[in-house]
Amino acid sequence: MAVGKVLVTGGGGYVGSHTVLALLEAGFAPVVLDNFEAGHRDAVAPGAETVEGDIRSEGDVARAFARGPFEAILHFAGLANVPDSFADPAKCYAANITGGLNLLAAARRAGVRAFVFSSSAAVYGPPETTPIPEDHPQRPISPYGFTKGAFERVLADFGVAYGIRSVSLRYFNAAGADPAGRAGERHHPETHLIPIVLQHLKGKRPCIKVFGTDYPTPDGSCIRDYIHVSDLAEAHVLAVRALAGGGETTSLNLGVGHGYSVREVIATAERVTGLKATVMEEGRRAGDPPVLVADARRAAHVLGWTPKRPSLESIVADAWRWESHH
Repeated sequence: MAVGKVLVTGGGGYVGSHTVLALLEAGFAPVVLDNFEAGHRDAVAPGAETVEGDIRSEGDVARAFARGPFEAILHFAGLANVPDSFADPAKCYAANITGGLNLLAAARRAGVRAFVFSSSAAVYGPPETTPIPEDHPQRPISPYGFTKGAFERVLADFGVAYGIRSVSLRYFNAAGADPAGRAGERHHPETHLIPIVLQHLKGKRPCIKVFGTDYPTPDGSCIRDYIHVSDLAEAHVLAVRALAGGGETTSLNLGVGHGYSVREVIATAERVTGLKATVMEEGRRAGDPPVLVADARRAAHVLGWTPKRPSLESIVADAWRWESHH
């Protein structure tokens, strides 16, 4: 069941561009609002309308809403780099809080009552339990993580006061690329492990740095929950449908429920590519928890969502196919 036109902010970014593909395949009509500061114009799938503009600008938001009426908003736009959020917190707060409030104000005026928010596991901070459930205490350790949690609270308050129902999707480690090769991961600079490993194996980097080898994990390196970006995209489509069917405001983890260490990621990339990596071991980085793994059972219950591509091999293989052709 499609619900018609939807506004997708940040639809030229990594997860946003994959979600636009999924929305088109599901029969939706996405309109993308993106300033292309971090996203890419050529990442927006053919068939989606595009409005170039910034969510921090009320005028740009109004131009996007003029393409409506919309039955839902999917909000990916914002600052997503943790180090940048420390270096320039004013920019982080303006993008992630003020920009979001601009969208909600426009949604109220236009009568849009369904909102899907791209949140993050960064809202939790260092885990007290593993896997991490949605009711885990929120003690974010970066301005980025704080803004994600704060905007979730804004959405909850707007739901009570104004009837805007929302689903906040807390990603763990998004990875991989569209299996058909239509979209992939392009960050400048790149900070995510899997594309960094693959860029090294392609000859674009001299080595792979492993930060911390003495964590309390089986091989001493950090463990993370990697979720295929196309599975994330499908969860957003299901979230829009849930809200269209009367679903209530909620927050949901998105992950596969088990993790892989940095060394396991490198070994998997070596198997997939048939190439050998050069590894340089360095000390721990501040703020890196030993293990981050999602308890994603609530997403299965609320959305009927389960990852279709849960294996690390499939994630790396799709990412390598993209890296090899771009």
